[in-house]
Amino acid sequence: MPQLLLELFSEEIPARMQHAAARDLERLVVGALTDRGYTNEGARDFATPRRLALVIEGLPAAQADLREERKGPRVDAPAQAIEGFLRSTGLKREQLKVQNDAKGDFYLAVIERKGRPTPDVVAEIIPEIVRNFPWPKSQRWGAGDLTWVRPLHSILCTFDGELVKFDIGGIRSGTTTRGHRFMANAPIEVRRFDDYVEKLKQAHVVLNAAERKAAILHDATQLAHAQNLELIADDGLADEVAGLVEWPVVLIGTFDKAYLGVPQEILISTMRTNQKYFALRDPKTGKLANKFIIVANTVTKDGGKTVVAGNERVLRARLSDAKFFWDQDLKHTLESRVPALAQIVFHAKLGTQLERVERVEALAGEIARLIGADETKARRAARLCKADLVSGTVGEFPEVQGAMGRYFALHDKEAPEVADAIRDHYKPLGPADQVPTAPVSIAVALADKGDSLGSLWAVDELPTGSRDPFALRRSALGIIRIILDNGLRLKLQTLLTQSIVQHTVVKYIDTNLGRQQQLVMEALAVGRADMANALIALIKHKPGDERLHQTIKKAIDALASASQFFADRLKVALRDKGMRHDLIDAVFALRGQDDLVLIVRRVEALQSFLKTDDGTNLLAGYKRATNILKIEEGKEKKKNAKHAGFTGEPDVELLREHQEVELFKSLAIAKDVIASELQNERFEEAMRAMARLRAPVDAFFDKVTVNADDPGFRENRLKLLNEIRAAMHTVADFSKIEG
Repeated sequence: MPQLLLELFSEEIPARMQHAAARDLERLVVGALTDRGYTNEGARDFATPRRLALVIEGLPAAQADLREERKGPRVDAPAQAIEGFLRSTGLKREQLKVQNDAKGDFYLAVIERKGRPTPDVVAEIIPEIVRNFPWPKSQRWGAGDLTWVRPLHSILCTFDGELVKFDIGGIRSGTTTRGHRFMANAPIEVRRFDDYVEKLKQAHVVLNAAERKAAILHDATQLAHAQNLELIADDGLADEVAGLVEWPVVLIGTFDKAYLGVPQEILISTMRTNQKYFALRDPKTGKLANKFIIVANTVTKDGGKTVVAGNERVLRARLSDAKFFWDQDLKHTLESRVPALAQIVFHAKLGTQLERVERVEALAGEIARLIGADETKARRAARLCKADLVSGTVGEFPEVQGAMGRYFALHDKEAPEVADAIRDHYKPLGPADQVPTAPVSIAVALADKGDSLGSLWAVDELPTGSRDPFALRRSALGIIRIILDNGLRLKLQTLLTQSIVQHTVVKYIDTNLGRQQQLVMEALAVGRADMANALIALIKHKPGDERLHQTIKKAIDALASASQFFADRLKVALRDKGMRHDLIDAVFALRGQDDLVLIVRRVEALQSFLKTDDGTNLLAGYKRATNILKIEEGKEKKKNAKHAGFTGEPDVELLREHQEVELFKSLAIAKDVIASELQNERFEEAMRAMARLRAPVDAFFDKVTVNADDPGFRENRLKLLNEIRAAMHTVADFSKIEG
């Protein structure tokens, strides 16, 4: 079947935009064709610095003929309704059919349209897509009104080897493109995709970005091996560089060994961020080598010597700057930089970085005690962890924050655990990043992320579907990974309470009630009291203060909201492990369940249980019981709004049927066993105890009529159903389980 080939040729497209733009082009064109009734055999998108390209295979030569039946108003409907229906269909009244249904006669429009030739359809949709293309940024040029990411020069569009004619902002579609800007910039006539790829390659353009990336990495690795060195892996840089060149030419350069005295993070950052160079290292020592990889976009007559010399000259200047900042920074200790953090605003509602550091320091010490880390070192690392932000090196190379703090700390003779914690407190930065494993590092990393989440939640700076300026989702996922990967028995409330209460209740106390509340404030300190109990004590202390009560409610609501946020992030973290999101919800819903290690273990046990026949049938029995209770409780609420439900122990004297007696006995045994097993964190055993309820529950529903004529029997049996629900809710909130 015919093939559609499209190329949009422009000035250089920023590398960071190319992949998304190519996918958008495919999505928009294929989507527009699908909306018009087209199917295809496959579509592929491509991007180079100067072009977006798309090929769609197997399109039919024309649209399929359309036949649609549309039901209209009744024949005796008002004239305005009938006229509106005619306008929507484009038909006249005599072209309508009359059909009959249970409500009477109605009009039926049968719309038939002849399919148009595909080139005409393509010529209609491409200009609209180009004019409304979703670039993050775009520009206008010349006197026209067309916008594109960079000036658009030409459009190649063929269908089945023939030109598809259209015009966009004065640019007429054609059958020509151009090759490499410097090595083959002459027009190239193209009709089909295979021809297009081959002619571009002859003109020094590799169309496929993955092919360019593979060539870069292969040649860079070979050049490194020739020097007895190895390439420092950097997949992100490889993607970016592949978007900067159409014909990659890999070269190797050298810089002065004197610069190797500067921390390698600074050197790598300078090469990567500013110059897009790949760093190399000595495989024997693991240390950075004084060589680097350049990826040029052209073949030169001198084999690249001039290109290498120019890049070496540029890098020399950058490394000289880096060494200057490093040498200057070593003249000051990290401790001496801490007061300067008072000049950096963290958030308008939360104060400065210095105030934040003081909060993180207190929280890190508390967490250190809970996980068995050195409290003194954790507090010290937390105090110094942001100090490198005011250094000249980090000011010039912000991506090395943390790493520089470690070097400065070691230079200042701080303990190695303190230095490592300063470096690691930002980790993990993403799903591929390692989590801290040293106890002091764990304490500071959790404190830093916990304070961010808690304090920002307290002032309603919450992430939305489209915005997360403070990277709170990443912080939450980082906390989850640190806790789970290290098997930490640490409650989420420990991480969130101090910040939330500090910026709600304590702030209110300081502002409105004075320092006489010092004892209550101390009771609110994380790890020293349960938040709810401390807040209740505060309410009792000021029983008539409605504003204080509202402030306390805000704190409790914020903690609940933050906990749900963690539940949502936990689903994301566990999704790839095959764990069901509804089971996470069911376990998280239990009061006090914020120990992530136990939550995961309980979810795993619950998921295994529900895969068994006992689990499936018991869940069905639970849903049957809760549905009956919901209906009957609703009826009672209508009679008496204060009805509290069918709670309380069933009356043994009213258990008449053998099946309800057996269920009552089984529930009594199961509740004790389940409670004991849960207390001892034996979740698989708790599930087995719950599984033993299946047979008596099934028998009860088979043989016993719940809604008996006798009101006493009816209420007693409903209490028995409530006992089923209560017993199962000690394991998880089964109402949140799907299926």
